[in-house]
Amino acid sequence: MLRLSLEALQIVDAIDRRGSFSAAGKELHRVPSTISYTVSKLEDDLGVQVFERNGPRVVLTPAGVELLKEGRYLLKAAQDLEHRVRRVASGWETELSVGMDSMFSPCFFRDDVTAFYEVAQQTRLRIVQEALSGAWEALLDRRADLLVGVAGDGPAGGGYVSQPIGKINFVFAVAPSHPLAAVAGPLDRVALQRHRAVSVADSARQMAPRTVGLLLGQDTLTVPDMKTKFQYQLAGMGFGFLPEPCARAAIAAGLLVEKQVEEPKPAETFYLAWRSGENGAALNWWIDRMRQPDLFERLVRHLPHHALSV
Repeated sequence: MLRLSLEALQIVDAIDRRGSFSAAGKELHRVPSTISYTVSKLEDDLGVQVFERNGPRVVLTPAGVELLKEGRYLLKAAQDLEHRVRRVASGWETELSVGMDSMFSPCFFRDDVTAFYEVAQQTRLRIVQEALSGAWEALLDRRADLLVGVAGDGPAGGGYVSQPIGKINFVFAVAPSHPLAAVAGPLDRVALQRHRAVSVADSARQMAPRTVGLLLGQDTLTVPDMKTKFQYQLAGMGFGFLPEPCARAAIAAGLLVEKQVEEPKPAETFYLAWRSGENGAALNWWIDRMRQPDLFERLVRHLPHHALSV
């Protein structure tokens, strides 16, 4: 008799991610007594303790870690099977996740989302943001089905289709009050090493994170997205490369000073990407929609250069 259910694995997964039975219950819309009963029954059936209870907080035991490590593969396989069955029946995915680099605003998709809901047949839509390698990882891990405006070349190994949609140049800039603003000539490594850089955190969970424009041992203020990096540099709290379209308005307004550096950052290519062999109606709709010739021009308009007054 099978002693392990997908429901039990789902509950164990939620408890581990949320840190408590009550938080897992809220996420899964189940009362705490149901959560506790399911875990207790699972532990009795398996004859092992899955969680160490420390008051309201709980942590996995070594046996629980192994259970969840393999169990998450089963949950993902079950979810993929459910999606495939429903897609075969209707042609439309149960859910579609559209991802983009955190450099851009998700409000970019507003008109596209409106148009999608006019034709979609009960496909739930999710918009996700990741930074740097995190976007590619989300695609390969099936946390995103389509990437729009993802930076840099994809990881080795294939399994996806990618199409370049445009390039963005970068400008090294500091606030007028920053000490580097008064340094004459191109800035070398020695000059930069004395000061703090502002960097966007790579959101990759498993893949090796990218570090862009940082020196070994550099004092770094790490922030979650480009908009925050832009605002911290406006405040004089560090230096770094900024997308040229967002930096130019600030430079023209006297809020930033462009500086030449001995090691400039090359232009970054951005891509449209999706997994190979996927052909659901919702994904195909979005791919066709995102192939419009003005796509990249619209994306660039959603860089944080409109945040000057924030």
